Amino acid sequence: MAADLDEKTDRYEQMLADALAAATIQPPAETPFGEAAADCREMAESYLRDGRHFRAADDPVNALVAFSYGYGWLDCGVRMGLFSVPDDTELFTM
Repeated sequence: MAADLDEKTDRYEQMLADALAAATIQPPAETPFGEAAADCREMAESYLRDGRHFRAADDPVNALVAFSYGYGWLDCGVRMGLFSVPDDTELFTM
Protein backbone atom coordinates (compact mmCIF):
# COMPACT_ATOMS: atom_id res chain seq x y z
CA MET A 1 0.00 0.00 0.00
CA ALA A 2 1.45 3.36 -1.04
CA ALA A 3 1.89 6.13 1.50
CA ASP A 4 -0.61 8.98 1.43
CA LEU A 5 1.49 11.93 0.25
CA ASP A 6 -0.68 14.62 1.82
CA GLU A 7 -0.81 12.86 5.19
CA LYS A 8 2.92 12.26 5.21
CA THR A 9 3.68 15.85 4.20
CA ASP A 10 1.39 17.13 6.99
CA ARG A 11 3.07 14.83 9.50
CA TYR A 12 6.61 15.82 8.54
CA GLU A 13 5.79 19.53 8.56
CA GLN A 14 4.39 19.21 12.08
CA MET A 15 7.31 17.03 13.18
CA LEU A 16 9.83 19.63 11.97
CA ALA A 17 7.92 22.50 13.61
CA ASP A 18 7.71 20.55 16.89
CA ALA A 19 11.40 19.64 16.70
CA LEU A 20 12.38 23.29 16.20
CA ALA A 21 10.27 24.26 19.21
CA ALA A 22 11.85 21.52 21.36
CA ALA A 23 15.52 21.98 20.42
CA THR A 24 17.55 24.53 22.37
CA ILE A 25 21.08 25.44 21.32
CA GLN A 26 23.42 23.97 23.91
CA PRO A 27 26.93 25.46 23.40
CA PRO A 28 27.65 29.17 23.96
CA ALA A 29 26.93 31.23 20.85
CA GLU A 30 30.46 32.63 20.57
CA THR A 31 32.09 29.20 20.31
CA PRO A 32 32.61 27.21 17.10
CA PHE A 33 30.05 24.65 18.31
CA GLY A 34 27.59 27.45 19.09
CA GLU A 35 28.04 28.76 15.57
CA ALA A 36 27.54 25.26 14.15
CA ALA A 37 24.34 24.88 16.18
CA ALA A 38 23.06 28.23 14.91
CA ASP A 39 23.83 27.13 11.34
CA CYS A 40 21.93 23.85 11.84
CA ARG A 41 18.93 25.69 13.28
CA GLU A 42 19.00 28.22 10.43
CA MET A 43 19.05 25.42 7.86
CA ALA A 44 16.13 23.64 9.56
CA GLU A 45 14.12 26.87 9.72
CA SER A 46 14.90 27.59 6.07
CA TYR A 47 13.75 24.13 5.01
CA LEU A 48 10.53 24.60 7.01
CA ARG A 49 9.87 27.87 5.15
CA ASP A 50 10.79 26.26 1.82
CA GLY A 51 8.48 23.33 2.49
CA ARG A 52 5.62 25.68 3.26
CA HIS A 53 6.37 27.60 0.06
CA PHE A 54 6.30 24.38 -1.97
CA ARG A 55 3.08 23.31 -0.29
CA ALA A 56 1.45 26.67 -1.13
CA ALA A 57 2.60 26.17 -4.73
CA ASP A 58 0.82 22.79 -4.78
CA ASP A 59 4.11 20.87 -4.88
CA PRO A 60 3.76 18.31 -2.08
CA VAL A 61 6.70 16.18 -3.17
CA ASN A 62 9.23 19.00 -2.80
CA ALA A 63 7.47 20.15 0.39
CA LEU A 64 7.98 16.68 1.90
CA VAL A 65 11.61 16.67 0.77
CA ALA A 66 12.22 20.08 2.37
CA PHE A 67 10.57 19.09 5.66
CA SER A 68 12.61 15.88 5.72
CA TYR A 69 15.91 17.67 5.07
CA GLY A 70 15.15 20.25 7.75
CA TYR A 71 14.39 17.54 10.25
CA GLY A 72 17.63 15.77 9.32
CA TRP A 73 19.65 18.89 10.12
CA LEU A 74 18.10 19.13 13.58
CA ASP A 75 18.30 15.43 14.33
CA CYS A 76 22.00 15.41 13.42
CA GLY A 77 22.58 18.43 15.66
CA VAL A 78 20.92 16.65 18.57
CA ARG A 79 23.09 13.57 18.04
CA MET A 80 26.20 15.78 17.98
CA GLY A 81 25.23 17.50 21.24
CA LEU A 82 24.58 20.89 19.64
CA PHE A 83 21.00 20.99 20.97
CA SER A 84 19.38 19.99 24.21
CA VAL A 85 15.92 18.47 24.02
CA PRO A 86 13.47 17.25 26.65
CA ASP A 87 14.24 13.72 27.85
CA ASP A 88 10.69 12.58 27.20
CA THR A 89 10.61 13.60 23.55
CA GLU A 90 10.29 10.97 20.85
CA LEU A 91 11.15 13.46 18.11
CA PHE A 92 14.84 12.61 17.90
CA THR A 93 17.01 9.50 17.53
CA MET A 94 19.01 10.26 20.68
